[in-house]
Amino acid sequence: MTIGEALRWGADELAAEAASRRDAELLLRCVTGWDRTFVLTHEEAPLDADAEKEFRSTVARRALGEPVQYIVGEQEFWGLALKVTPAVLIPRPETEHVIEAVLARVSRDAPLRIADVGTGSGAIAIALASDLPRAEILATDISEDALKIARENAIRHGVEDRIEFLRCDLLPDATGNFDVVASNPPYIADGERESLPREVRDFEPQQALFSGATGYEIYRRLVPVAERALKPGGWCILEIGAGQSRQLREMLRDWRDVEIVRDLANIDRVVCARRA
Repeated sequence: MTIGEALRWGADELAAEAASRRDAELLLRCVTGWDRTFVLTHEEAPLDADAEKEFRSTVARRALGEPVQYIVGEQEFWGLALKVTPAVLIPRPETEHVIEAVLARVSRDAPLRIADVGTGSGAIAIALASDLPRAEILATDISEDALKIARENAIRHGVEDRIEFLRCDLLPDATGNFDVVASNPPYIADGERESLPREVRDFEPQQALFSGATGYEIYRRLVPVAERALKPGGWCILEIGAGQSRQLREMLRDWRDVEIVRDLANIDRVVCARRA
């Protein structure tokens, strides 16, 4: 089997997936270690028997719905390559709007204290630590397995000395300690489970996806916790799901400067508010 034959076979096997050719290419590159330029310009180059066997195995996993990011073991976020496993939610491009919202509201050179609630892979905490050189960040999660991955990612990007990882529910008791509380919390209602793509529903961690019966359960707990933890005038910046902005505005009615940020699809994606 040559590179070209492998790509065509893989794309055919994954024809039910929206990005079959891209996924086949990613899996082939993962198996062989070749970069994209080599793969695209050497279609006649042969695969050895071991590489072909492994490629067929990874394609079979993808055909069963397993996210390509878990098979490859990596996902890019904010220009950073992050390790991902089934212990953590796969970082999405939409979550980068949380980073943009924070950076638009703080001074890059200020000695900030930031909390990332439900850090998962560490995506938000590590991105902010990379762009805010004087920030000290507390990254929390209820999953020790997720925190292990987040620590590895922080070490990989050289910011582990400015991020404290803590296993807890939301935040520890803290009054007025933080300049920013940021989070991409679980916000999918339990009843929406069957409407999700199988690669999300069947493979990503349930506790990072589902909030409860309404989808607002974590927000109702997190908003008052964030209010206590923030300094006066501190920012609470939360990712939200489609159609949730009205309810979040109501929860934040006593806060200042409430603003909704839309994503590239013009969907309300992030809510920002300052503690009064």
